[in-house]
Amino acid sequence: MKKIVIAAVCIVVIAVISGFLLVRRAARIQTSGEIRVEGLDSPVTVIRDEKGMPFIYAKSIPDALRAQGFIAAQDRLFQMELSRMMSQGRISELAGEMAKNLDIKMRALGFLKYGKKHAAILSPKSRDYFNRYLEGVNRYIETRKGEFPLEFTLAGITPGPWTIEDSLALLYYMGWTMSANIQTEMISQMLNEKLGAERARELLPLNINPDNEAPAVAARASTPVFYEGILDLQKDPMLALIIRRPRNSPAIGSNNWVVASRLSESGMPVVANDPHLDAGMVPGQLYPAGIITPEVRAVGVILPGVPGIIIGRNEHMAIGMTNSYGDGQDLYIETIDPSDPGHYMEGNRSIPFEISTETLKIKDGKAKGGYREETVTIRHTRRGPVVSGVLSGFKTERVVTVRWTPYETMGPEIGLDEILTARSVRDIRRGLGKVTMGMFNFVFADREGAIGWQTTGRLPVRSQGDSTAPYPVRDGRDNWTGWIPYGMMLQSQNPPSGWVGTCNHDSVPRGYPYYISSFFAPGYRYRRLKELVGGSVKIGVEDHWRWQRDAKNLMAVEIAPIMAAALKVEKATAPMGALLADWDHVERADSSAPLIFQAIYREFACQVFRDELGEDLTKTFLDVKYYWKRRLHRMVVENSSSFFDDITTKERETRDDLFRRAALAVKGELSSRFGSDPAKWRWGGAHRLTLVSPIMRSGPLKGLFGGGSHPMDGSAETLYRATFKFSKPYDVSTGAGLRMVADLGDPDRVLAVLPGGVSGRVFNPHTTDQIDAYMDGEIRYWWFSDKMIRENGKSSMILRP
Repeated sequence: MKKIVIAAVCIVVIAVISGFLLVRRAARIQTSGEIRVEGLDSPVTVIRDEKGMPFIYAKSIPDALRAQGFIAAQDRLFQMELSRMMSQGRISELAGEMAKNLDIKMRALGFLKYGKKHAAILSPKSRDYFNRYLEGVNRYIETRKGEFPLEFTLAGITPGPWTIEDSLALLYYMGWTMSANIQTEMISQMLNEKLGAERARELLPLNINPDNEAPAVAARASTPVFYEGILDLQKDPMLALIIRRPRNSPAIGSNNWVVASRLSESGMPVVANDPHLDAGMVPGQLYPAGIITPEVRAVGVILPGVPGIIIGRNEHMAIGMTNSYGDGQDLYIETIDPSDPGHYMEGNRSIPFEISTETLKIKDGKAKGGYREETVTIRHTRRGPVVSGVLSGFKTERVVTVRWTPYETMGPEIGLDEILTARSVRDIRRGLGKVTMGMFNFVFADREGAIGWQTTGRLPVRSQGDSTAPYPVRDGRDNWTGWIPYGMMLQSQNPPSGWVGTCNHDSVPRGYPYYISSFFAPGYRYRRLKELVGGSVKIGVEDHWRWQRDAKNLMAVEIAPIMAAALKVEKATAPMGALLADWDHVERADSSAPLIFQAIYREFACQVFRDELGEDLTKTFLDVKYYWKRRLHRMVVENSSSFFDDITTKERETRDDLFRRAALAVKGELSSRFGSDPAKWRWGGAHRLTLVSPIMRSGPLKGLFGGGSHPMDGSAETLYRATFKFSKPYDVSTGAGLRMVADLGDPDRVLAVLPGGVSGRVFNPHTTDQIDAYMDGEIRYWWFSDKMIRENGKSSMILRP
């Protein structure tokens, strides 16, 4: 018996040691010595700093791109594979049945299909740009299998070679996640069906350009004409998926701004940018690198799987990016031919659906080989894929299709490749004119002192004016009658104010002749930015860095006093009212007032709409904050709305009644979690960012693989972005995926920090080593000059042909 116990202990010890060695090996990568990389023209040196950030020294841009691909794969190969699988509708190969519907959505939207179509028309220059990078990625996959991260073993998958189509599909997926108008259209139709057209119009988005201080009205816009039939969009599982973004989507919102030399402490322009992404996944979605060749010196970030930089600087310019929310999407209501369900109608004309077949490979432990296959049929009209009835069957009189401008405006040039080597604002604008994959706001500056802002993408000119509701197809006439010329897209060059910035807000000027969108951020962040910039004479980089973490809530400045006054009149809610009345409207994690305000306002919004909309529609409606937030703000300030009355009671409720009712509900909820004294509640006790690994998002081991749980300042309304979903209070779902401040007067460094780290390998120290700096506001750097790269280099490796 004793021998058996000793043998068992030895087996356990051997297993633990073997597991430890496997994990250690999988977490480590070669960062010194030499690696042979076939395809290089000359040796490339890769220096890594204390954060593990690579700085690539090459004798040519093609070799630099090859090395960037090789090193990106070394650091982020598993992330690249997950992103590729997501964009191509292949997650069920990894997650099985639970991901099948998501894959069907991605197949219907066709990112890979259009990636292939686009790849076929690329110019030789654009094709070479992608191919050089992918040569490096594929050399790594072919030759460094022993260095693959542990995640592949845990997931049971093996990466295959990358193609241009894969990278383009990833870019189309990014562009799609930055498009939101179909959410607006679906909610508008749902409201119309639930309330009728007249009352639905009372809840349509209210967009105000903070620079106008009056509602922006597009010259050709009109109130939407609702479809009067019943679509029951909420009951369609595919449309429910369409309206939601998948977890870890590569793009959502952002802040960026640029100040001219005369406002800058250094005497040169400064660009600041903090793109708002799903911040809950380590190491973060953006990958940093430095690229140094005889032609270019640049540092910045890009999506792993795509070459170059998209946010950062080179010797001549700096650039930052946000989401413009330009409306490049339309939903169409189309009629099936009653005599032939394989056709759809345009007036009296019957047209056959174009049919495509997609085969899903679904992980299934009961199937032979561990996978089973399922075939899905996707129907298309002339406008785009059918996105209704795909999961619930085809037995409907009408279907909903989606149309998206990037699929109709692709060209031989990508445009983003020209950012890497741009030498001036003029070069940047020329390159951005070729960007069709997404509706972005870029701000930029050059060393000659020029600054600017430019929106990208192609937006249609619509015959119906605005596009706030689905468009019923009645005949063969195209409601897209042309495209807004690039020269007329929203932009600014060297503004008299000396600065320009974007916070996803409505930036449409008075008298603008085109419809841009009905879906914008409410403007609180931009108004706060205007206060900060306008109150400064000479702005230093530390000021920009501090502003990115500014937590003053301008929505609360107007609404909290109204809320406080309503609460003070009743004994049960007066203590909360007193705390709100004394609040400075800065949402600090160690303060009680932000939690009181956010919790009551959330519950108040539910009380306002739930009796009319019902539980399910209220949840859907409130989770799309840009749709309703400015509208509810006006209702509160003006204290005039029929929605304040609860139609389920005999009494006629007022705004203040609902504030008190919401406060009582919140008091019970928060007292059970944090005690009965509201003064001891803390915003950071509820409002937390939990960083998890993509390989272990839940369960008891998620803390072992992730980056911990952290209290956060701010909210959706502050420059320090820390958004939570109304349906999942108060867990942070969106935050800065990068903070960057690039001063063109500093030859040595760029201020920058990630919410995780450089490496995407579980247990690698550089996966989570920037979290503390990110949370604490500590300044970190991307090194720019040779001197600083050498002084801060911790390893050096040569890639040899």
